[in-house]
Formats: sequence, structure tokens, C-alpha cells
Amino acid sequence: MPLDQSFVGRTYPPTETYEVARVKIREFAEAVGDLHPAYLDPEAAKALGHPDVIAPPTFSIVISMPAVNRVVDDPALGLDWSRVVHGDQSFSHTRPMRAGDHIQCSVRVESIRSMAGNDMITLACELSTVEGEPVCTSRAMLVARAEKAGDVAVGSHSADNRAGES
Repeated sequence: MPLDQSFVGRTYPPTETYEVARVKIREFAEAVGDLHPAYLDPEAAKALGHPDVIAPPTFSIVISMPAVNRVVDDPALGLDWSRVVHGDQSFSHTRPMRAGDHIQCSVRVESIRSMAGNDMITLACELSTVEGEPVCTSRAMLVARAEKAGDVAVGSHSADNRAGES
């Protein structure tokens, strides 16, 4: 069943505020193996002109994923999570995210298109401080693969099935 085209342009309310903490930046930097001193040491970050440690560029995924989940969990969209693969991800930063930031994320369905029986949905996540200062735009393109004859859909995208979400 194709995705509901009426979702294009739909914006979901901002997520709860996420407080960017030094420890979370450190944990993420260690997890991705990017140990730049500006991510770990406040003095190293200050030497580069930042008020505190900054987050690796892909850290925004921690904040944008709950917003993306609001869209993919919406039953009216018609997304069969058991057929989804991650097609693309990009980040466009206005400034580095830093310890002490209070960030919210709004997600918008940017496009839905079909190709060779596959549905592709692109989601734009706007991350900004609670004061409204833009920080980053994260875009994700998900591909819902076409059903093949004889395939049986299994699973759902529920809180119980999400691997690695914290």
C-alpha cells in the first residue's frame, strides 16, 4: 500500500527539550570513535573559540530520532516498518551543538515519492534552541521496499522493537 501523499508538508510539534550534557557528548564521541579534544575537554573547546565542549556533527541524530519516530509511528501514513531501509542521512549545521544547549526538534515530511514500487519518504528535522536559535537541519530518507509475491510482513515499529534507542 503506497504511503499517504497528503502527509507531504505536514509538520509535527516540537519534541520535548533535550539538554545537551558534556557526558552525553563524551559518550557519543566515544561510541562513534571520534575523540577530537573539542568534544571531550572544555579547555580545548575554549581554545577553539567555543564556550564549552561541542558535539560531533552527527550527535543531532540523538535528538532527531524521537521526532522521526513520531512520523513513522503514525498509522495513517501507512508505513510498513518491516520493509524500511535507511536510504540517506545528511546534516546541515548553523553552528555546533554545545554542552548546555536546550534543544527542541520539529520534523516535517518534505517529500514522498514512489519508484519501482518502492516508497521513499524524506523527513527534515529542524533543531533549534528553546530560544529559537537554529542549530542544525537533519534530513533522513527512508525507503519502504516493495512487497514481493509471497512475502509476509512481520514486526512493527514500536517502542518494544527499536534497537539501540535510548
